[in-house]
Amino acid sequence: MNHQLSSSVRERFQQRFGAEPIVVRSPGRVNVIGEHTDYNNGFVLPAAIDKAIYIGIAKRDDDRIVLYSEEFREEEQSTVLGVAISDKHWANYILGVVDQLNKRGHKLGGFNLNIDGDVPVGAGLSSSAAVECATAFALKQCFGLDFDKMEQTKIAQKAEHTFAGVMCGIMDMFASTFGKAGHALRLDCRILDYEYVPLDLKGHKILLLNTNVKHSLSSSEYNTRRQECAEGVRLLQEGGEKVESLRDANLEMLDRHVKPVNETVYRRCKFIVEENKRLLTACEALKAGDLATLGKKMYGSHDGLQHEYEVSCRELDFLVDAVRGNEAVVGSRMMGGGFGGCTINIVREDAIEPLVAELSKRYEEAMGLQLTSYIALPDDGTSLA
Repeated sequence: MNHQLSSSVRERFQQRFGAEPIVVRSPGRVNVIGEHTDYNNGFVLPAAIDKAIYIGIAKRDDDRIVLYSEEFREEEQSTVLGVAISDKHWANYILGVVDQLNKRGHKLGGFNLNIDGDVPVGAGLSSSAAVECATAFALKQCFGLDFDKMEQTKIAQKAEHTFAGVMCGIMDMFASTFGKAGHALRLDCRILDYEYVPLDLKGHKILLLNTNVKHSLSSSEYNTRRQECAEGVRLLQEGGEKVESLRDANLEMLDRHVKPVNETVYRRCKFIVEENKRLLTACEALKAGDLATLGKKMYGSHDGLQHEYEVSCRELDFLVDAVRGNEAVVGSRMMGGGFGGCTINIVREDAIEPLVAELSKRYEEAMGLQLTSYIALPDDGTSLA
């Protein structure tokens, strides 16, 4: 927990609103392995990290909602029953949660709220999910609402769908809510069953390297990949296979029913089937304290995302290729939807500083771009701060 940030949110709330707030935190997340498997009812392996959103909140004696962003130095106002989509992007993640609580019949009053955090925005660490989970938990604490962690996760996801307009899966909110220090979460996206998997990094840390690019292909190609996976399932079903999603498929089925019909769809489906297997193997390796196998699976994941699923880009490939063979780096891969964002690397602690210095220079020379880096460790999910 960032005690400095927690204290700062508390003090600024007191100065602005003249009251003592409840302060809560909800973390960002990384996904260790398991990319694009979520919308195919497969497995993902996220971990909450030690970078979080902090919210201060206290009741008002009327029905007004007054929000203040410390980062943007902006205020937004609404009323409990009059919440609507705002032109202030940051406020929508909060107002969307209020809207969901209203729709579920929870009784809210007016409140003052301020927000700050150290989750980098735009780095693919799910700052938006952290805001939504922090807001839901803050309102629960403030008004004594009755919902559990699973409901909190679903409220946050629905808020993102409706007020932010992003049709995301549930992984980000799940990790932010259910995270546990020293562990990753093996989440089954079909039935929302989960298991804590030890993430004992043994003198290593998670190093995120941000390409600082976001290619325009990302949203259109994301939709295309979803369609290609759905087409693969259709071909399997047409061939008589009893599958509901690619989660139920194996390579033999794909070879028989998909490969002869559509080579591109075959490659997409093959990646998903293999990525689920890689993830389950990685989980067993982590339980056995075998970081080397995890690293191999991470590189395998990147290779599949680059060549079979084709959602990588030259900046991401450059960063992964630059650390291959480096004995201080356990594993590396692109993380997230693709076409930009971060690579996730597991790197020996004493090697991080020289590695970042060397890569920053090489990356700028090769790509003409600045490299940004973040160090993360697995942390607890949403809690009082």
